[in-house]
Amino acid sequence: MLIYREIQKKDVPAIARIENISFSTPWTKKGILDFLKQNNSICIVAEEFGKVVGYVGLYYVLDEANITNLAVLPGYKRIGVGENLMRCLMDKVKDLGVRGITLEVRESNEAAINLYSKLGFDSIGIRKRFYEKPVEDAIIMWKFKL
Repeated sequence: MLIYREIQKKDVPAIARIENISFSTPWTKKGILDFLKQNNSICIVAEEFGKVVGYVGLYYVLDEANITNLAVLPGYKRIGVGENLMRCLMDKVKDLGVRGITLEVRESNEAAINLYSKLGFDSIGIRKRFYEKPVEDAIIMWKFKL
């Protein structure tokens, strides 16, 4: 059974592993720890039987937030884990007074674009050559009302 909860320091090695599996330029353990030390950051993990299988994080300032990363282990993709992580995170920040959330997504990541669109995010622009390894444009997406 999957549970969704706020991250704990003990989750950092699992998050680093998911980062390494999911991204060509992953965050380091130190980067994750630095993120967690920020007063304006939130990270939600999905856990099954004590194993972290996915996570999502963001920073917020006043009434706006920026999603940093969303990643799910391969065996847990396309079964609603990413969507549930996003919904939990959006509920959490709504309670903090956040009214809008932005994110960037690789233009080739159709699954993520479809998920974000399903959750009410709109494409509003492009960041040229935003990603490395490989170099790729990012689609900027916003959800203006939570």
